[in-house]
Amino acid sequence: LHIAILASVLSFVIYWLIRDSHRLRNLSREHVFITSCDTVLGNSLAKWLDKRGFCVIAACATEKGCQELQSCSSLSLKTVNLNLADSNSIARAAVFVTRETGGKGLFGLVSNAEGTAPVAPTDWLRIEDFHSVLDVSLLGLIEITLKLLPLLKKAEGRIVNLINAKGLMAFVGGGYRLSKWGMEAFSDNLRIEMQHFGVKVSIVEHGFFRGGGVNSDVIEKNLLRLWNRLTPEIRDSYGEKYFVE
Repeated sequence: LHIAILASVLSFVIYWLIRDSHRLRNLSREHVFITSCDTVLGNSLAKWLDKRGFCVIAACATEKGCQELQSCSSLSLKTVNLNLADSNSIARAAVFVTRETGGKGLFGLVSNAEGTAPVAPTDWLRIEDFHSVLDVSLLGLIEITLKLLPLLKKAEGRIVNLINAKGLMAFVGGGYRLSKWGMEAFSDNLRIEMQHFGVKVSIVEHGFFRGGGVNSDVIEKNLLRLWNRLTPEIRDSYGEKYFVE
């Protein structure tokens, strides 16, 4: 099932990247920047486009992720460290992309931002729990997009924002779903504004694909941590039975 979902996501992304390709003589010379390439989805897309001759610039959160991707890709694939919660890291990545594109502009930006967020009722959380996901999945995505817009406008490129559809359904509190709805709104507004410049903005909602799997033990431990830090008033309002169930 996961393989089928992954194939569907890649097909949609690739379609948006190369649509209108009849106007381009040589796609193999076009640059595509992809975030979160140390996740299954970003890693797979980077490898796929690299094999088809695109000049891929893959952003990874860790040096290990960069090395592993480079070890199984062509020499034309470049990697850069990127922490979407750090403005300085975003600025350095933008400089790297500018240098790599060599004045041509950027053909494609694929954002696959997934911040970590506690899964719990809203009043179990603190504002820093919201920041842990919003700073990456929403504000980080917005900031890297703003930094690269001049390059995208220059090449009349395209932006593809990947959104996990489970983030569009409200069944628990926290910042994860806020980030996904924010990504939708940002993308919709940007699509209208960028039409004048020939830049296309697309959203790919990719169902319930699990990039790194879900560890139920981790979720349970995190819930216990949140429960133990609650004030007695909030804990009593839910009761021990609520937590056990």
